[in-house]
Amino acid sequence: MIELEGVPELVDPVMVAAFEGWNDAGDAASTAVAHLDKEWKGEVFAALDAEDYYDFQVNRPTVFLEGGVRKITWPTTRLSVIRVGGDKPRDLVLVRGIEPSMRWRSFCNEILGFAHELGVELVVILGALLGDTPHTRPVPVSGVTSDPDLARTMDLEETKYEGPTGIVGILQEACTHAGVPAVSLWAAVPHYVSQPPNPKATLALLNRLEDLIGLRIPLGDLAEDARAWQVGVDQLAAEDSEVAEYVQSLEEARDTAELPEATGEAIAREFERYLRRRDGGGPPQPGGHATEGGDVGPYLRDSSGERTRPPKPQPRPEPETGPGPASGSGTGSGTGPGAGPDEESSGESGPADSSED
Repeated sequence: MIELEGVPELVDPVMVAAFEGWNDAGDAASTAVAHLDKEWKGEVFAALDAEDYYDFQVNRPTVFLEGGVRKITWPTTRLSVIRVGGDKPRDLVLVRGIEPSMRWRSFCNEILGFAHELGVELVVILGALLGDTPHTRPVPVSGVTSDPDLARTMDLEETKYEGPTGIVGILQEACTHAGVPAVSLWAAVPHYVSQPPNPKATLALLNRLEDLIGLRIPLGDLAEDARAWQVGVDQLAAEDSEVAEYVQSLEEARDTAELPEATGEAIAREFERYLRRRDGGGPPQPGGHATEGGDVGPYLRDSSGERTRPPKPQPRPEPETGPGPASGSGTGSGTGPGAGPDEESSGESGPADSSED
């Protein structure tokens, strides 16, 4: 029995989840949830028992000093709540953690138990993969679901993938079988610059999430960070003629493949977003603006405090094909099994990159 003492009744809540490790190229997805938590001042109300789901030889605990006292932070998954105000408020439940090492079905059932008790109406799972996409172009973000009705009403791709998957795919399918609407959003990260952070991919995920759930998300310094990241990669690419030539070939392939989209819905969508931000209004879907603070009531807090990032498990996911050219232009590449098009964008895999996601 899940008891949520002190958690207030939520308004049209949406659960947004991301997991570090296997399905988090460039840390783009986990950073997106961390950004939401920081900008909207999320309050942690629960943490899953690390003993149940994590191998501590893979994801090791960390020791730190607080006031001269040594403490331990255990790798786990935490849930926090964000109260979003405005004329049409909508609250968020954030799930942020590390892909579990074991007992995935129990893990998903526990997450779904929280979703049920909180009255969550939609689960959105964020992910990122390595792909054949140039850093100079907009980051492809694909939205996929296992629910044909949801795919139709929210203009998403219905996944047809068969093959190995990660916790993102498992959680999405668990939601579907439990009758909870669930969507996965996947950003494609250039495989030749896969090391974190990747603020451009994080920004793309947040923009897509904003459109999907009908909330205007405060971006803070993220847009400037994304521009600085691209300038830095431009400079590195310019120093190597082979890399510069390769990037140019990716640009040409991308521009040719996505020319119809670039002149149609994509431009209209970006223009609508620009107008909303210029006028200070929210998206046309139900939603509102974030409150800067306000009383969110008492919460059950995890005594271990904030988690620092542990080493990520190996191996890294291999490429898997996504839903179609219009939804993205790349897949991950690596040595381990990959997460499927129930999670990712499309395209052919690029040269293997042995660095971790």
